[in-house]
Amino acid sequence: MFIKLILLCCVIVSGAAQAMLVQKQRFTLDNFSTENGQTIAQVAVGWEAYGTLNADKSNVILITHYFSGSSHAAGKYHTDDTAPGYWDAIIGPGKAIDTNKFYVLSSDTLVNANAFDKNVITTGPATVNPATGKPYGLSFPVVTIGDFVELQKALLDSLGISKLYAVIGPSMGSFQAIEWAVRYPDAVQRLIPVIGSAYIDTYSAVKLQRWAYPILQDPAWHNGNYYNKGQPLQGLSTALAYITQDALHPDGFNPRYSAMSTDNSLHHSITALPQAWQQLLQHAQTRATYQDANHILYLVRASQLWRAGMGDNWQQALSRVKAKTLFLPASGDLLLPPALSQHSATVMTAAGNAPQYAEIPGSWGHLDGVVGISAVAQQIEAFLN
Repeated sequence: MFIKLILLCCVIVSGAAQAMLVQKQRFTLDNFSTENGQTIAQVAVGWEAYGTLNADKSNVILITHYFSGSSHAAGKYHTDDTAPGYWDAIIGPGKAIDTNKFYVLSSDTLVNANAFDKNVITTGPATVNPATGKPYGLSFPVVTIGDFVELQKALLDSLGISKLYAVIGPSMGSFQAIEWAVRYPDAVQRLIPVIGSAYIDTYSAVKLQRWAYPILQDPAWHNGNYYNKGQPLQGLSTALAYITQDALHPDGFNPRYSAMSTDNSLHHSITALPQAWQQLLQHAQTRATYQDANHILYLVRASQLWRAGMGDNWQQALSRVKAKTLFLPASGDLLLPPALSQHSATVMTAAGNAPQYAEIPGSWGHLDGVVGISAVAQQIEAFLN
C-alpha cells in the first residue's frame, strides 16, 4: 500500500538538466454534498504529486491553484512538453519547495475552467449528468471555495493523509489555502497565501462580474444550454480577454500591446477595433478552445462569495487559524491589491497569530504571483525550513 502512495514522480537526468516527470491521477466520489445542500453524483477531479511521501505522512505540502489554473503546478507530463507546470520555478528537487524533502500534492478544482484540456479532470456544468444523460448546464449547483476544500480533504483522507506541513496557493488558490487553515486548524501547520486575502471586497467582486457579463449577454450562451450547439465563443473570448488585462499591471501590459495613437485605422473609423484589443482577443480565442463558459461563470461566483469560514464574520473565522503564516501579495497587483493581504494580516495579528509579510516585486501585476514567484523563493524556502 505504501508503495502505491509514492506516487508518480521520477527525475530524468539529461546531461546537466533535470526534468521532473509527473502523471495525472483521478480521484472519484460516488456523490458530493455542497455547502448549499445539494448533491452531485459521481464527482471526479484530477491530481498530481511530486516527491516521496514519508513513512508517517508528515511531509505533505498541498498546492491550491488559481482561477484559470489546474493541478499542474510543476514538472512535465512528457520530456518534449514545451512548458512545465506554473510554479516549476519553486517546486522540485533542491528548489524552494524541495521535493527531496516534501511530498507536494495538487488537485484540479470542481468546475475547473479548463474543462476540455486533456490534462484536466473536473466535474462541473460541462459534465454529463448521470441522471439525464445530458450536460448539467445551470442545473449544476453553485459551488464555493469551501466546497473545493472539502473535496481536497476527501482526496487526502483517501490517501491516509491527516496533517499538512503547509498549504500554499496563489490568487483563488490563496482563498482555498486560508479556508483549509480556518476549517482544519489542527491539520495545517504552515500557510502561505500568495496574491490573495481572507476575503473579497465588494469592489473586487463587482470587477469579477465584468468577466461574467460578456458570456451572459452572448445570444449563443442559451442560458447555459449550449453544449449541443457549441461554446458562446464571442462572450467567452471577451471574458478571457478581460481576465488577462485585469491580471496585468500597465507596466507589464503597455510594452506588449500596440499604442492606440499609432493605429492608423482608429483615426478613420469609429468601428475599427484597436490592435491591442485584437491581440488580447486572439490570445483569448486560443484559450477558449479548451475552457468552458459556464465553468468561468461558476468560478466567478465562487470567488465573489469568498470570505474565510464562509460565514457572516470572516474576521472571527480567521481567529481560528493556528498555522504559521506568510502573506505574499504582489506589489503591483491591481486585481487583488496588497491592501487586502495587509488587512487580512492585521486581523490575524489582532487575534494573536501575527503572520509574516513580504511583497513580490515585478511589473506583471497580479501575474507576478505566478510568473514572478522566483523573486520570493528565498522567503518561501526560509519559511518552510
